Amino acid sequence: MKYSSQIKPISYLKAHAAEIIRQLTEQREPLVITQNGEAKVVIQDVQSYEQTQGTLALLKILALGNRQIAEGQVQEATTVFENLRVRREV
Repeated sequence: MKYSSQIKPISYLKAHAAEIIRQLTEQREPLVITQNGEAKVVIQDVQSYEQTQGTLALLKILALGNRQIAEGQVQEATTVFENLRVRREV
C-alpha cells in the first residue's frame, strides 16, 4: 500500500465524503487526512477497524502471556488439568 496516494486534505474530505466512503469500503486501505499541511487523522472502513482491534487484542494476550512466563507465573499443564478435575468433582 502506498500511503502517498492515500493522503488528502480535509477540504477534499468535505467535498467528496460519499466517494471517499465508497473507496474505503472497496479498497480497505486507510486514508490520511491533513489539515494545514499536517497529518491529523486516519480514517478506515469499519471492517478493517474491527479486524485491527481483534489483532490488537490478540497481541495484548500474547504480551501478557510472555510477561507471565518471564515472571515465572506458569504451571505445568498436568497440574492445571488435575486442579480442574478436582474442582469439577466438588
